[in-house]
Amino acid sequence: MEARQVVVVVGGAVAGSEAAALAAERGALVVVIEQNARPYGKIEDGLPRWHGALRRKEYARIDANLDHPSIYYVPKTRIGEEVTLDELIDDLGVGTVILANGAWRDRQLPLPALERFVGAGVVYQNALVRWFNHHEDPAWTGPCFAIADGAIVVGGGLASLDVVKILNLEVYARALAERGIAVDVVAMEHAGIDRTLAEHGLTPEELGVRGCTLVYRRSAEEMPLASDPDPSPERLERLKKTRVKILDKVLRRYLVHFEPNTVVADVLVEDARLAGLVLRRTRSEGGRLVEVPGSELTLRSELVVSSIGSLPEPLPGVPMLREVYAFRDWETGELDGERGIYGLGNVLTGRGNIKESRNSAREVIRRLAERRHAGQLVEDAASDEAHEAARREAREVLDRALDRPAMPGGRVEALLERVRKRWREVDYGGDYGAWIAAHRPWDWDAEG
Repeated sequence: MEARQVVVVVGGAVAGSEAAALAAERGALVVVIEQNARPYGKIEDGLPRWHGALRRKEYARIDANLDHPSIYYVPKTRIGEEVTLDELIDDLGVGTVILANGAWRDRQLPLPALERFVGAGVVYQNALVRWFNHHEDPAWTGPCFAIADGAIVVGGGLASLDVVKILNLEVYARALAERGIAVDVVAMEHAGIDRTLAEHGLTPEELGVRGCTLVYRRSAEEMPLASDPDPSPERLERLKKTRVKILDKVLRRYLVHFEPNTVVADVLVEDARLAGLVLRRTRSEGGRLVEVPGSELTLRSELVVSSIGSLPEPLPGVPMLREVYAFRDWETGELDGERGIYGLGNVLTGRGNIKESRNSAREVIRRLAERRHAGQLVEDAASDEAHEAARREAREVLDRALDRPAMPGGRVEALLERVRKRWREVDYGGDYGAWIAAHRPWDWDAEG
């Protein structure tokens, strides 16, 4: 076999599939290592399933990228478990590894007393959204959650708005079912819970539903629902109004309660069970957030959902800087240039979203989410803009990575033999299109 440029991409969703496709177009042999059977990442597991049209379009874009003769897809394989970075780089001689494995680890709430209730009243955002997207699938084997009425959501970003909607959609669907009224949660999301109840002549009080409460440490005007890295005073005032508008729409249409300027101070425990949270009011002093002594209030609930952000999972061989990857260059995504390790997409989380100014895929998706929550129709634009941004970002990495020496033919063959060995272990036949046809998401053809 002749010498080839070889690129290993970890993660096959938006950023990973674009990097893989671009590298293959430039003549490289590409191995895509994906931890799941399918490569769709947070499109499948983190984007709520009421975005049916966007999810289907994303699936198709990712499939088109990865179904390429120079791309070797390796499903059900985790870096650090079935294969390590040391094996890829030191043993097999791979010259370039691009980490596009996303951010799946939830930030922990800064209250250790809550951690003992994880799985027993405390739920993290990523697990909840994944459950919501899959729990109606008869083949679902992941964790299941009992959605208690009156849940408390701690957070304030766009993802927390999806979380409060999920909670109230589930609770109201259950309450309506008890009245003999069957509703589809996706249809109710499109219509709004307020309108759905009005159509049936019902009120929350008549149904006996409290609804969930969103708790945020600052005011609605300060929520990260719309942002600009360097706004003018006029732009900042418009941003504040947009944030309030986005939040108000969710509160009104999905019957959500809101507690601003509030932080978690303690846990309410009764009979060794989670019974709620003790909150404390905050105020801003010279731009600094301070807690107000003696301002405690109690919210009772059997369910607390943390929605304060996501981080990349630690990987053996990848240096960490506290909670995030220790990039040598946050602008280019270089982790270790000597070993050829780079990062793309959501693994570049940290440093105050330093990559916002680069118009990365993550930033495009965030801006599109702002527009979506503000009521603008962006489904058709979302996929095109995000993929183009991901390709721009990948191009910058590959411009540097593909300058490295080609991999000798013998080493290329050894790498491919290692790939085929893993294929046999996961029963993958080497045909990406056939594999996806046999492993489609359960709601592949669902409307929404």
